[in-house]
Amino acid sequence: MSANKSLRVIVAGGGIGGLALANGLRKAGIDVAVYERDRHRTDRVQGFRIHINPSGSRALHDLLPETAYRAFSASSGKGATRFGFVTEQMKDLLDLDSELIGGERDEVDCNYGISRITLRQILLADLGAVVHYDKAVTGYTELPDGRIEAHFADGGSTVGDVLVGADGGTSRVRAQRLPQAQRVETGIVTVAGKFTLTDDSRRRLTPKFLASPLAVMPPKGCGMFIAPHEFDRPDPQYSGIGGNDGAAALVPGALFDNTQPYVFWAYAAKRGDYPGDVELESLDAAQLHDMVNRLTARWAPELRELIGGSDTDTVTLIPIHTSVPVPPWETTHVTLLGDAIHSMTPFRGIGANVALRDAQLLCAELVAAAGGEQPLRAAIHDYEAQMIEYGFAAVRDSLTAAEQTVSDNSVGRAIGRTVFRVAQAVPPLKRKMFAGFGSE
Repeated sequence: MSANKSLRVIVAGGGIGGLALANGLRKAGIDVAVYERDRHRTDRVQGFRIHINPSGSRALHDLLPETAYRAFSASSGKGATRFGFVTEQMKDLLDLDSELIGGERDEVDCNYGISRITLRQILLADLGAVVHYDKAVTGYTELPDGRIEAHFADGGSTVGDVLVGADGGTSRVRAQRLPQAQRVETGIVTVAGKFTLTDDSRRRLTPKFLASPLAVMPPKGCGMFIAPHEFDRPDPQYSGIGGNDGAAALVPGALFDNTQPYVFWAYAAKRGDYPGDVELESLDAAQLHDMVNRLTARWAPELRELIGGSDTDTVTLIPIHTSVPVPPWETTHVTLLGDAIHSMTPFRGIGANVALRDAQLLCAELVAAAGGEQPLRAAIHDYEAQMIEYGFAAVRDSLTAAEQTVSDNSVGRAIGRTVFRVAQAVPPLKRKMFAGFGSE
């Protein structure tokens, strides 16, 4: 549906959710501008493989131009529709195959694995001058006529009818709009690294690490996530992604993720379960790598090879944060999206999908308001009412998953591992318990 009423939307932040929203609004003919703190389009070329579930895929399909969505589906990586659970001795606990977690009915209703770098380039490809770089939004003023003036770090400003804070977990827009909405440390800390894949190094790894993501479940106190990051180059027919005006917005191949393939791993534990005589933030990459090597010294040789053979300079410390759910607030023409409001732990792997759901819903509401179907504030209220419910539910579920991963309850962990083994041995039970796993 095309809009027929003048409406200008300001988006603070050029992450996945903000760019997806901008694509949808532009596609509907609404004036939208994204203000991004990065200085150049190519600045943000870091990140790992992300899982896009059917909900996220449907959002991208609705928001992106057709050619851009086809570029997304053509650029997905390997291992998107399997997930396994193993012990620290590499004993199989549970294997969820594509029949269980895929559930694909068509190209859109699918699970995808894609490089965060590639996805961001696809989201940027059709936007052109919509995105303004080196423009960090630091705050805003509500003007007497109801419009919003967004202020930039460089002293400039811009005015629009709506301001969307899509500026991540440390959102400046949220800090002003909802100062009571806090983002806090969970007490869980991960140490992550990469095992670079070459013809020689991949022979040293078990094929299981190359096939699909895995969760490692030791007896208690910690956990590990493993995922291959191995993507085929996009088909050449998708390298030129057309704009809405028919002009090709060429996406140079170099802007897709051309990094060396690797296997990503992340070791997680509560801060207090790491060696007590060190300040984790004071450790450099080599010291972090050595610490994880020592903590996993009795694990299976396959895991020891993965961890020990990783590139030390890729090892990094990641304290895990989560937002604290807040009650509904009074709607204004300033709203929030994605991590800016419902930042969650990565232990469910759904953060990007929830942000895309936000973008899809908010876009539909703004298009309806622009078309005169309802007042603008009512449209934003309808978005916020739904987003608060599903967004904070995802926050709670992700925090629960994080706490279960690092639980010190050895009895509970043993029961969980037994349940997985029983489900694996009884296919009807496994189908009943895990159908659609990761696809919600």
